[in-house]
Amino acid sequence: MPTLDRHDNVFVLDLGDGENRFHPDWLASVSAALDEVEKAEGPKALVTAATGKFYSNGLDLDWLFAHADQQEDYVVSVHELFARMLSLPMITVAALQGHTFAAGAMFSLAHDFRVMRADRGYWCLPEADINIPFSPGMSALIQARLAPQTAHRAMLTAHRYGGADAAAAGIVDRAVAEDAVRTAALELAQAQVNKAGDTLRTIKTRMYAPALAALRDTANPLG
Repeated sequence: MPTLDRHDNVFVLDLGDGENRFHPDWLASVSAALDEVEKAEGPKALVTAATGKFYSNGLDLDWLFAHADQQEDYVVSVHELFARMLSLPMITVAALQGHTFAAGAMFSLAHDFRVMRADRGYWCLPEADINIPFSPGMSALIQARLAPQTAHRAMLTAHRYGGADAAAAGIVDRAVAEDAVRTAALELAQAQVNKAGDTLRTIKTRMYAPALAALRDTANPLG
């Protein structure tokens, strides 16, 4: 399960050491950690990271198929996580040390910056291959955070981007050696801790207003 730590003014939310899929208990744990981060006063920033082979493999499809009657509520909770991360009143950095797939990739896009391992691991939106269409909110998030050509290729072809390819496409900001991923993310976050506050929240909320509106459309989350 996710755990929260702090390094000086930077909070580090470790998503776990498994596939870090979005089980309802995992979502609740992440939400509680974000509550703690938001309540902290003074300069701050947030890094999300993970341990092991995966950053996140996205939706917990096993749980979802076993609880089909809760599909809409589940998607609403995932959308709210994306919307909350996209509008957090502090700089956020995703440290992608391993595979980052599907909703896990979307979660990384909801951060302000991304640092990825250069030599192994993929960033991928596989929905076209697994026959699960993007929700309107998911589409809006991806298109708000990626250049049109990149979003088109990533969404339609399910292309797997390695670190160098992801950096060249503008999906991640830096591709570094495995042992430098978390350090680089911490350094990037630490340099921006004085930005935290209401002004940053307002800037983000206005910048991403259409995507946030789509993500928070609870009346028709699946389109």
